[in-house]
Amino acid sequence: MRGVDDVPGMEPFRAKVVEPIPFTTRAQREQALHRAHHNLFNLRADEVTIDLLTDSGTGALSAAQMAAAMLGDESYAGARSYHRFREVVENLTSYPHVLPVHQGRAAERILFSTLLRPGQITLGNTHFDTTRANVELAGGQVHDLPCPEAADLDSPYPFKGDIDLDALHRALTGPDGPRVAAIVMTLTSNGMGGQPVSMANLAETAKLCRAHGVPLFLDAARFAENAWLVTRNEPGYGDRSPREVAEEAFRLADGCTASMKKDGLVNTGGFLGLRDPDLAGRCELLLVATEGFPTYGGLAGRDLDMLAQGLIEVTDPDYLRSRAGTTAYLAELARAAGVAVVEPPGVHAVYLNAGRLLPHIPPHRFPGHALACALYLEGGIRGVECGSLYLGKEDEHGNPVVSAPWELLRLAIPRRVYSQSHIEHVGRTLARIAQHTDHLPGYRITEQAPLLRHFKSRLEPVPLHTDELPATTDSTTPPNPRPHLTATAVPPRGTSAPSL
Repeated sequence: MRGVDDVPGMEPFRAKVVEPIPFTTRAQREQALHRAHHNLFNLRADEVTIDLLTDSGTGALSAAQMAAAMLGDESYAGARSYHRFREVVENLTSYPHVLPVHQGRAAERILFSTLLRPGQITLGNTHFDTTRANVELAGGQVHDLPCPEAADLDSPYPFKGDIDLDALHRALTGPDGPRVAAIVMTLTSNGMGGQPVSMANLAETAKLCRAHGVPLFLDAARFAENAWLVTRNEPGYGDRSPREVAEEAFRLADGCTASMKKDGLVNTGGFLGLRDPDLAGRCELLLVATEGFPTYGGLAGRDLDMLAQGLIEVTDPDYLRSRAGTTAYLAELARAAGVAVVEPPGVHAVYLNAGRLLPHIPPHRFPGHALACALYLEGGIRGVECGSLYLGKEDEHGNPVVSAPWELLRLAIPRRVYSQSHIEHVGRTLARIAQHTDHLPGYRITEQAPLLRHFKSRLEPVPLHTDELPATTDSTTPPNPRPHLTATAVPPRGTSAPSL
């Protein structure tokens, strides 16, 4: 039989059930964005044509997963579904203590609330937003130590998700060393543009952790995609399967938090995996109080069975090759449109360099968010800003206090959902926007929460050349009109592009 490599551009699956997607007019999208206070999280899903907001819980289920759901045992305690789920997770991770939860942030909350004391520190390659929030809610502090290569967004260096080992050693041996309670390695590093962690870096990190008696935890939401990139790019791993690489990664750590809405290929679910029986026992007490009995953890039995099947499917090389090819193709279209991306593209998302595309918009006016709004208005496409709206801070007058190192827009690709023509629509829309970037306004925040502000903040556009208008400007002012943009042809997908 021929493999996927022999059939360029072909997905290793076919559609069995389809869902209609909405098509809206420009006027409808302008009204929707205005009603949503210019925050794409506030849009109704039926106002979005191509939804690239997140790859979390948005994937398509396989026929085998749907069949597994019919085996779901909904017993409150000791369900067969739990034991099937636990066996699959334990075989993959080698962790003897497996606690199911409804999603990854629940695992983070349980772990850090149990592990941390106020004033303690977690170190990591780059903590994602909910990880950071749960550490801080537990009274801890987050220190990110990305490798130096991560600072160059254009570099082809394949493992920009690595932690800076020298900085890690200094932190562990320095005056704050006794305050370090854990190391968190995110696979892949979502905050660093979906960049993977090399096995060599993970092994050295584990060695430092053991030498200093500090536990190492993985944020394993995209463990299979990390393993795929290791097999593609790390010397010595080219003949290893993604499953073998993933098993090795889990063995190097003392435990993990895992949102399985990503590489579990399910719409809800996650788990906390641990080696330490004492820590596991204390976490289990909190699980029972806040999530559910340890054999269901807030999930239905059918969810546990679908998750178990998803964990078997996700390390299939043909699936991972197809998924990585889709992302690479979107990155190719963005470059052809004149929009720089974080290089090299990872697997779960393409990160657009909005700061470079929109140099007239300063960081505290959120160029990544400006590009996100333009993408929605122009093509009904929803993405999410990963820049100063996500990471920055301003004073009470809206002046910048802290800005993000980069102003990015993330386009996260749901698993097994969109076809090549959908991806090409995104490329054509980017090309139209890139022709007229000087017309795009910045944005200011009119209302925000003290934590994870990007989810619920309200914003308003700042007209060009009046960037510093008082914060009392009428928030009902509609977005600046822009001239109609004509379509630009999407370059054909050539043999140089990886398989879709």
